Amino acid sequence: MPMAVTINTLREYKQKGEAFAALTSYDATFAHAVSSAGVDVILIGDSLGMVLQGHDSTLPVTMEQMVYHTRAVAKGNQGALVVADMPFMSYGTTEQALNNAAELMRAGAQMVKLEGTDWMTDTISALSQRGVPVCAHLGLTPQFVNKFGGYKVQGRDEHHAEQMIEHACLLERAGADVIVLECVPAPLAARITQAVKAPVIGIGAGADTDGQVLVVHDMLGLTPGRPPRFVKNFLAESDSVQDAIKAYVDAVRRRQFPAEEHSFQA
Repeated sequence: MPMAVTINTLREYKQKGEAFAALTSYDATFAHAVSSAGVDVILIGDSLGMVLQGHDSTLPVTMEQMVYHTRAVAKGNQGALVVADMPFMSYGTTEQALNNAAELMRAGAQMVKLEGTDWMTDTISALSQRGVPVCAHLGLTPQFVNKFGGYKVQGRDEHHAEQMIEHACLLERAGADVIVLECVPAPLAARITQAVKAPVIGIGAGADTDGQVLVVHDMLGLTPGRPPRFVKNFLAESDSVQDAIKAYVDAVRRRQFPAEEHSFQA
């Protein structure tokens, strides 16, 4: 088994200016495949509600389901850092967040991911103080799809851009170890990446973040319907799933993915 990736590994990547790759996985088989191919971070996303369960949002996913999939991924993982999403309304209060994060950590997660802005500072601080590493998710936060009125790029105007930079800094000070930016204009994502010391992972956020993440089914061209702009089908140019994952990792590390056509501008 390769040397395990830790939070310190990601910090070292950022300090050296080296990009790192993340992918979602929801079971032991995919976890083994992606971690063996050199993926640094496995995200057990509540995206499983759409990818595996067929829902039109992530909202129906439960804590019980997230614990189940986290346990499965942990069994197959070969040294990647395992990050588990906390599903909709599982961290509405700090007490809820502590109890539910403990369940995910016991199942094999090494970090939990929460969606939201400055209102999360107390919760992130409480988790961090109790030994739970936290990934903060900003930009298009799918659990807020009904508030946003759909899946839309966030931070296009300067007011909201400045607000997102401020929130990233606040969440880092509260204890966030990693920040995910989803569907954010590339120039803004670059500004946030420079503004914080925490490693920043982008999805639809341009090439200047510290790392990249995609849904594994998307990058293998398996998702029905029209793929999002930020997705590339790596299986189309590969002979196998394993080769496709390796090609993704290589493209991320060389900063060849995402290209301009996979990014949004202000």
